[in-house]
Parts: sequence; structure tokens; C-alpha cells
Amino acid sequence: MDPVKDTSPVLAQFLGDKDFPVDWEDDEEKKLFWFYDDNHCPFPISPMWYSLNGWWGPTCEYLFRRFDIDTGVRWHGKKVNGYLYTAIEPRDPKDVPEVQKYYHWIMPTYAMNFLEWWKKRYLPEILRNFEYLDNFDTENATVQELMIYLEEAIDIQERHFRLHWILNWAQFAASMNFNGVAKSLIPDVDPDKLGKVNVSREDRNWDSLKALYDLKEAVKNSKELRSIFDSAETATEIRPVLEGNAAGRAFLKDLAAYAKEFGYKAVYPHEYVFKTYVEDDTPILEQIKGYLASDWNYHDVYDNAIREQDQAIAYLRDKVKDKSSEEKQQFENALKLNLNMLPLTPDHHFYMDQGTWARMRLTLIAVGKRLVKDGLLDDQEDIMMLTHEQLRRYVPDPENYPGRKLIAEAKAKIKEAEKLTPPDWVGTVTKWNMYEEPYHTLWGYPERFERKQKGESVKGVVDGVPASPGVVEGIARVVKSPAEFDSVKQGEIIVCIMTNPAWVVVFSKIIAIVTDSGGALSHSAVVAREFMIPAVVGTGSATREIKSGDRIRVNGNEGKVTIIE
Repeated sequence: MDPVKDTSPVLAQFLGDKDFPVDWEDDEEKKLFWFYDDNHCPFPISPMWYSLNGWWGPTCEYLFRRFDIDTGVRWHGKKVNGYLYTAIEPRDPKDVPEVQKYYHWIMPTYAMNFLEWWKKRYLPEILRNFEYLDNFDTENATVQELMIYLEEAIDIQERHFRLHWILNWAQFAASMNFNGVAKSLIPDVDPDKLGKVNVSREDRNWDSLKALYDLKEAVKNSKELRSIFDSAETATEIRPVLEGNAAGRAFLKDLAAYAKEFGYKAVYPHEYVFKTYVEDDTPILEQIKGYLASDWNYHDVYDNAIREQDQAIAYLRDKVKDKSSEEKQQFENALKLNLNMLPLTPDHHFYMDQGTWARMRLTLIAVGKRLVKDGLLDDQEDIMMLTHEQLRRYVPDPENYPGRKLIAEAKAKIKEAEKLTPPDWVGTVTKWNMYEEPYHTLWGYPERFERKQKGESVKGVVDGVPASPGVVEGIARVVKSPAEFDSVKQGEIIVCIMTNPAWVVVFSKIIAIVTDSGGALSHSAVVAREFMIPAVVGTGSATREIKSGDRIRVNGNEGKVTIIE
């Protein structure tokens, strides 16, 4: 690694210990702040996923180059004891003044024009790539053709994540600019009101929820279908009954149409090892069953989110009414840019984080199926236990390359990794990477770091980031995997590592949420505000300190969770 250009004061350092040893490539690596990516990948990651650079690496380097961002030059990934840690490499401080000139000069043009670029240029390109991947004849292709298909899918993934980062940074910059303008003009601004402005009014996430609500309503309004869903204990029991019933078969066609449009995602989309909803629609049936139990109403949730956004905007406008005309115009310009860009956050999740990685998985599975047929694999899923390069060495020379041995070793390493509790970070914390670099705030920093450093934990109290206001008491339900969704009961408080759009089903049941990872702009925080339930995120330890069945109090105003009994 090149010399790290961070000259700011060192605040803390952890280079590993006997419980969590770290293999450092060189001394320069040790100088970076490597934070555990529990926001995306809370489990040990597969060799294939890591070898293809996920969301970090080359596409992030492109991000910093494309915008000439003054805060960084690269975003590294490092597998430590099976878990993903990432670190942002700072730019040389002497280059920052000149870089800032270009960055601040160019960014308003991105913010003003990107939505049009997205609709007219970038999204059509993504949809064309999806059409190619979805319609490739994998059943009749040769192994050589399948491997070339895989290479093209990798090229598409990299291209989509270059677009992802252009989109993400343009939107992130618009939101940061709006928050900065609002706080400068309104020093005593209510952070809850400020947060409620950041709601998209029209995007693919809302489309998906509305379509799912329509399916739920179809079941609710059909005596036959309602009886089938009510009589089944779990979603896995529903399908065979539906298949044996005329009304059920008609409903399954509608379900398949929903899966085709909205099912290119997994419960944990930031990996290749989890089945997508187009492969197994059981999670969709479970969502419908959950919505029936709570009689979840899409229109109530949507209308409330928009109403609260309108009220928050009115509150902010009232706060700046006595400002100068120039300041009021500055506020309105920042607000308009922010509102225009907000749909891009859920849409990029839909098309990139979900849709692109889902198709990458399906491409790998298509290759895996052929390798099972040809006797190279025992299970199509085993392809994920090879790296990309190992796969390319194994396929042309299976008799001499130790493919099966490498697969067995990878599985064993993952099982060992699952026994570990990864620390929040490794490496070196500096003033720059904790208090000046902006992106790591999405993981709940600097609050997570400060709590541990102060050592002020109180027995029975779990501290985190206040993410959605309100105070409630209830029974905790710790959920660590999608297999545990069925265990969540109406009126409980879910405690989990993280959430993503596929977890929305549990939001219809619960009265609050507590997470290990994330910050005020994480998925868990945003959706909690939309569902009007208290949320405390970025605790770093809630799933370890709280047990299912504990009675807890969640204070979303202060970011505290109290274990009552």
C-alpha cells in the first residue's frame, strides 16, 4: 500500500489480539481506520463475493477520481478472520485546497442534472443489461459460453457500481448540503424535523410496498384465500395448499408476476450466498401473512410519511421566514436539490444493491448447476466457496486443480469465523478518519467510537444513536437471520444486527427497533421514521446484551435502550 497521507492526531489503535488476530500486509495498512461492515455484511463473507470486490475497491476508487473528492482517494476492503472490514484512504492534505476548487465548482451541476441523466441515460442502460442477463439461454450454453457469460456479468456489475457511486455521492452531497444550510440558518433546528424531510415521494421501494399491499388485500378480500393463510402456521405450509386450489393457483400467478418485477433481491442482498425471491418466494408469502396479521395499510404509512415531510418543511420555512431574501433563496435551492435527489437512494438500492447482485448470484448459480452436472461440484451453491480466480483455474483442469479441497477449506473457515465476535474496528483511529471523513457516519460513527472510549456504560442500558423519536416498552425479539422472521410476534421490539429493504415485513409487526449497526441515515432509521416507531441504531452490541423475552424500554429520543427485566 502507498504511504498513508493522514497527519492528524491519533486517537486510538487496535492492531489485534489473541481473540481477534489481524494479519497486516504492511505498516501502512495499520495506519487506516478499518471498520466492520455490519451495515452490509454482518456474517463471514464468501470467497467469491470477496474476490469480486463487492461494493468497495475499484468502483470506489472510481468514485473518488470521478468527483475529485477532497476527503479520500480509495476505499479498501480487507477480510479479517472471515469478516469484511473497510477503510477509506485519505487524500494528501497538500492536494486538498486545489482539489476542493474543482469539487465545489462541479458538484452543483451533478446535483441539478443527475436525476435527468438517471432517467434518460443511466437507468435505460441498466435495464438493457438486466434484459441480457435475464434472457441468456443458460440451459443450452456450453461451459465455455457460461464462463464468458459470467465475465460479462462481472463487467456489468462493475459498470453498475460505478453508476451506483456517481448516484450515491450526488445524492449524499445534496443531502449533506441541505443539512448544512439548514443548520447554519437555524442553529436550534429540531433534528427530528430535519430527518423527516428526507423521505422520497416516488420510488421503486414504494412501488414494491404498494404491490405487496395489493396482494395482501386480494387475500384479505377472498374468503378462500384468507382461510388458507389463516390456517397455516408458517409460509412454507401455504404454497402446497394454494397449488391444490383454483383460487390459490390464480393467486400464485399474481405472486409470480410480483416476484418477477420485485423479487431480484435477497434478505441480505450484499452477498451471493442468499437465495433471491425469484428463486424462492417463501419470504413474499411470509410478508403477506405478516401484513394480514397486522392488517398493514400501505396508504396509512405512505400518507403519514408525506404528511410529516410536509409538516417538517413548513416548520423549517417558518424558522427562516425572518432571514434575508438571499438566505431564504439559499434554503429553497438546497431544499429543492435535496427533494429532487431523494428518490435515488431507494432506487439505487433496487437496481444496484438488490437487482445487480441478485443477477450476479443467478449467473453464478447457472454456472454452478452446469458444474454439478459435469461432476465438478456436489452442490451448485459450492461455487460461492471458490474465488473467481480459483473457479477459472478449476473449470478447465478439474483433474489437476484442487477445487473440492479449496471448497471444503473455505466452508471450514466460515464455520470457525461464525464463533467469533468481530470488534467494531481495527487499525488506527485519527481525528481525520473519525471526525472529518463523512461516509463512515452511515455506520453510526463517531458515536459508536466515543461510547467505547468513554467506558461509561451502565449495567442494563445499551447506548446507541437516536434514529426515530418516541419511547416504548415491550418484549424484545432478537433476530439474527431470515429464518427467524416467523418468531417475531405482533407488538414486539426487534433487536437485530441490521436491516435492508427486504426486512420491511417485520416493521409491520413491531413497536420499535434496535440495531447493532447503522447511523441516522441507515435503512433501519429511515424506515422506522416512516412507520412511526422508535428506533435506536448503531449500538454495536444490542444483539449480544439483549435476549429474546427481555422486557426493554426503547428511547428513540435519546438513543438509549434499558433492559427492565
